[in-house]
Amino acid sequence: MSGVIFAPITGPGGAVTVLRLSGPGSLAIAASLAGALPEPRAAALRRLTWQGRGLDTALITMFPAPGSFTGEDCVELSLHGGRAVLAAVSAALLALGARPAEPGEFSRRAHANGKLDLLAAEAMADLIAAETEAQRTQALDGAAALAGAAQAWREALRHILAQQEALIDFPDEDLPPEVEDRLLAQITALRDALTAALAAAPAAERLREGLEFVILGPPNAGKSTLLNALAGEDVAIVSDIPGTTRDVVGTRLDLSGIPVRLSDTAGLRETADTLEAEGVRRAQARAGAADLIIAVAAAPGPVFPATPPGAPVLHVITKADLFDITPMGFLAVSAATGEGMETLRRRLALEAARLTETKGTAPLARPRQAACARDAAEALTRALAIPEPELRGEELRTANTALARLTGVIGVEEILDAVFSGFCIGK
Repeated sequence: MSGVIFAPITGPGGAVTVLRLSGPGSLAIAASLAGALPEPRAAALRRLTWQGRGLDTALITMFPAPGSFTGEDCVELSLHGGRAVLAAVSAALLALGARPAEPGEFSRRAHANGKLDLLAAEAMADLIAAETEAQRTQALDGAAALAGAAQAWREALRHILAQQEALIDFPDEDLPPEVEDRLLAQITALRDALTAALAAAPAAERLREGLEFVILGPPNAGKSTLLNALAGEDVAIVSDIPGTTRDVVGTRLDLSGIPVRLSDTAGLRETADTLEAEGVRRAQARAGAADLIIAVAAAPGPVFPATPPGAPVLHVITKADLFDITPMGFLAVSAATGEGMETLRRRLALEAARLTETKGTAPLARPRQAACARDAAEALTRALAIPEPELRGEELRTANTALARLTGVIGVEEILDAVFSGFCIGK
């Protein structure tokens, strides 16, 4: 991670493009284009030139190490947003010895220089990718809660390790039995706290990734019409001809701040048509992986489809406007008249909230985070089953290593690669 790197840290298409340089030598490179640099953290207008040719007139802000995002010398150039301007300045920077940043390289340098731990880096990536209010809240507030919980877990474990070392160092002392009992109680309490966080991890991950709701039913049950009504636009083709939908057709919904992928599927029936049969197979496969199945059937004598085990099912009777009687206990809707549609939307939002409820625990929203917590909890469980102080101490140290990996206090290159490779270029 040596040398000067540069990349735009703003999205394309705006009136202004902010180009960041970071690394030893970035101040000298910027001065080669702009002449005298302004005082640290004070923006100043400068004309950028290279080899006697004007490049742009830009605002320049300098951030000397260590008081910068990366902890290195940094310069930010606020350029005019045209592609030609960015290309010309980038070519000059390349000629001066800088290189384009790789995805996540700014953040990785910040982590290496102690400016950003892994939880903060992952939270920033999730915040950038957030599409809904609930995702934004989890990325911001949930990340702060997880950082606080991780610190508390490590502090508790350090205290446990200190007591365990005392038991190892003074084996011949007549220590009262309550010392051992207190130690085991503390290990149990920490293990239980990690277990509670792990129990809520699937919900946190579903919120981060988005939910999958699948509409399932027989042909001509109004599945495509229902999808279009919920989406507020014509996403799927609607036809009276059975078997019109051959593939999975979906759209993104925001249900009270929770992102949901709503998918229409092929009508379930026995068919000799090869293409339609493949559509039926895909419908069943998508339903098997869904977070919620919306099983639909048309009034007046609805026959709901068989659904795969596991996922919760919401039964909905469609075409309610065509019939006077609706079976008790079912949600009846009419996409044509709007009858029941608002009730259905509220019910779907409630289901989405239930599926993403973390019950107030620190959200382990990424598989890497959950794996670290799980390794620590399992090591603590093994420690509780071991009476020998030395062997128990080894398991406690294993748990400590797992919690250190959670925040990146100790790291392996593969872990760092996995975290930062998902970032965009300017981060």
